[in-house]
Amino acid sequence: MFMSTCMCIHSPDDFPFPYLFLQTILGETHEEEDEILPRKDYESLDYDRCINDPYLEVLESMDNKKAQRYEAVKWVMVFAIGVCTGLVGLFVDFFVRLFTQLKFRVVQSSVEECTEKGCLALSLLELLGFNLTFVFLASLLVLIQPVAAGSGIPEIKCYLNGVKVPGVVRLRTVVCKAMGVLFSVAGGLFVGKEGPMIHSGAVVGAGLPQFQSISLRKIQFNFPYFRSDRDKRDFVSAGAAAGVAAAFGAPIGGTLFSLEEGSSFWNQGLTWKVLFCSMAATFTLNFFRSGIQFGSWGSFQLPGLLNFGEFKCSESDKKCHLWTAVDLGFFILMGIVGGLLGATFNCLNKRLAKYRMRNVHPKPKLVRVLESLLVSLTTTVVVFVASMVLGECRQMSSTSHSGNDTLSLQGMSEDVNSSIKTFFCPNETYNDMATLFFNPQESAILQLFHQDGTFSPVTLSLFFLLYFLLSCWTYGISVPSGLFVPSLLCGAAFGRLVANLLKSYIGLDHIYSGTFALIGAAAFLGGVVRMTISLTVILIESTNEITYGLPIMITLMVAKWTGDFFNKGIYDIHVNLRGVPLLEWETEVEMDKLRASDIMEPNLTYVYPHTRIQSLVSILRTTVHHAFPVVTENRGNEREFMKGNQLISNNIKFKKSSILTRAGEQRKRSQSMKSYPSSELRNMCDEHIATEEPPEKEDLLQQMLERRYTPYPNLYPDQSPSEEWTMEERFRPLTFHGLILRSQLVTLLVRGVCYSESQSSASQPRLSHAEMSEDYPRYPDIHDLDLTLLNPRMIVDVTPYMNPSPFAVSPNTHVSQVFNLFRTMGLRHLPVVNAVGEIVGIITRHNLTHEFLQARLRQHYQTI
Repeated sequence: MFMSTCMCIHSPDDFPFPYLFLQTILGETHEEEDEILPRKDYESLDYDRCINDPYLEVLESMDNKKAQRYEAVKWVMVFAIGVCTGLVGLFVDFFVRLFTQLKFRVVQSSVEECTEKGCLALSLLELLGFNLTFVFLASLLVLIQPVAAGSGIPEIKCYLNGVKVPGVVRLRTVVCKAMGVLFSVAGGLFVGKEGPMIHSGAVVGAGLPQFQSISLRKIQFNFPYFRSDRDKRDFVSAGAAAGVAAAFGAPIGGTLFSLEEGSSFWNQGLTWKVLFCSMAATFTLNFFRSGIQFGSWGSFQLPGLLNFGEFKCSESDKKCHLWTAVDLGFFILMGIVGGLLGATFNCLNKRLAKYRMRNVHPKPKLVRVLESLLVSLTTTVVVFVASMVLGECRQMSSTSHSGNDTLSLQGMSEDVNSSIKTFFCPNETYNDMATLFFNPQESAILQLFHQDGTFSPVTLSLFFLLYFLLSCWTYGISVPSGLFVPSLLCGAAFGRLVANLLKSYIGLDHIYSGTFALIGAAAFLGGVVRMTISLTVILIESTNEITYGLPIMITLMVAKWTGDFFNKGIYDIHVNLRGVPLLEWETEVEMDKLRASDIMEPNLTYVYPHTRIQSLVSILRTTVHHAFPVVTENRGNEREFMKGNQLISNNIKFKKSSILTRAGEQRKRSQSMKSYPSSELRNMCDEHIATEEPPEKEDLLQQMLERRYTPYPNLYPDQSPSEEWTMEERFRPLTFHGLILRSQLVTLLVRGVCYSESQSSASQPRLSHAEMSEDYPRYPDIHDLDLTLLNPRMIVDVTPYMNPSPFAVSPNTHVSQVFNLFRTMGLRHLPVVNAVGEIVGIITRHNLTHEFLQARLRQHYQTI
């Protein structure tokens, strides 16, 4: 929805040939942007508070003590979410470390023996056996829960934006995610475990405060709190932030990540809760990891799953500085290159994702497993052959030992030389390519950050190229996979390569190689994900060096601006490919040429304050709408409302086609009531439904006037449907009174909330707020309702349960105002009401998507 101003190209002459060439290389042509893949309709979440009578009763009964108790319970839940997220991170890290050490220990021993005996093929087979087994298990877990594939960040971003992604926050998802990511990382794929930690934390935040799960139906607690999408959204925001905090040891960065990439609604109280949750996750993981790895419980030496170590110059080198003002120029250039590399990565991955959607996903699920095994096979062979053939044997130096001391302090190795690999090299030398490939990714990052003079430019170039291509191919296969660590490692190799070239060919001996590796990692990661504020703070907290704030911030901004010239961030690309109606921060400026009346849906499906059960059942069974306006007929405005073949209300005109569409929907709704299992209703419907369809060539408007279809069997308890309704009577103005949700109507029918014609509406049973929300989040479906238990002649008074004061806009409201109100308040439905209180249309999320607005803008230009 949001497009950077840099993308607004007014003519081909605005940019020279190199820009157009890069556009072609990166694949962002207009034809490709207009291409629409098969898409799925997503439901919206309802973040608006329904202030109906049951809710007001709760407010009236709540005193200060109850309010304080409710707030205390929320703080307890936030703390519990942080602790549980930290424990999930501990589980993943422990088994990744266990399986990785086992694999590398066996393979390293085999390589050392086979180097002398000439049986390296056996070592390769052993490595393939480990990797293929682990990746196969990860793929099987994704088959159990497909939404567990990938990093999960796009799905959580959609959820916090207000889109319901099926299965994204289920217990089964977090189990498959946590177990799958440890197998995919241990299986040698170029993926990270930090991204899935964000998804895992969000699932913990969504499920823990509910005290129930669809996967564990027998575990049910009578916990009446937090039974709404609004409350769950806040806990998901806290859980996602806790996942970032546990992954990087960055509680402030996690809070900003949830703010920048996730929630569309924020307040001061939520900020404090999210930060507290992030702190709880960080220190829970820190406490247990420090105790398990060092045996010093309570020392808090390992704050996150990924820590960049301490950046400092050697005491013997007096000329060394972490960075200088002159280096900022190089950092800006690295940001530009990082943005170009990130845009290229996103373009290639987008093409791969489209190919998978067309050729892999429609096929049997076993094909996805085979694709994952193919990627694992290719990655393993490339790693082994590159280490054996392309690696250089380099002499060990004292600087290498001092660097390994830093690594051991970070818990990445137990002795000085454990991260140095001597594969295929003689004594007193080591293989620089194998040192990067045959180590955990976190250890390789630390090598690039803190080792000095250990990697040749050729090795770094080949490593970057191989890692770039294989990471791009891997992201999107059917395994849980993160993108942060592969991007950081790829960018660190790029930054280290720049440092080596500056030292060798320009003679800048004073530069600190670790700083350039860090800036390269930030540039490439920023070019891929396009985050700024949160990523800056995450990297600063991970380095524990505040002096890096300025160069990291500048690099990330330059990388984002450069990448935005060509395409969107990787997460936004995958969201768009799935057809999720994500609402960005704001609309384009030119969209303000449209008004609410231009984008609203005028064909309304509505209910009356007092409606018969037969009518409600008919509406619910023949529509998929999730909310219905509650209206009465405004007979005083009939003459102004009806003129010729147009309906006119407050300068909003509905042409004859709209009238016919609306009449057709009502006729279809009346015909569908034949499926009601009551003979009484069936007979009544038979009286009103014509036996033959009119010829298509006749005037449909005249047919509608002559053939009398009853839109609804009854309007009010004291009024019977008339067979003599005229056009004016069928489409008279509708005075808007409120909105009622589908879930609320179904709940009223399930619980038998109604009254008979001989009684007043005061005799209707009353439901409490707890009873109305008891079935959340999976309300019963109208098609599962036993309709034989309902009396179709009974009447339901919906006024106590509707939302009498929803947010509404006038028909002349600009689209930018509509968009900001809809997004910031987390709405699901936005009625359009004219100056005299008549509803003339309704706006939903799909009416505010970029594609829909662009189509309406083209219609606007054609009309002008």
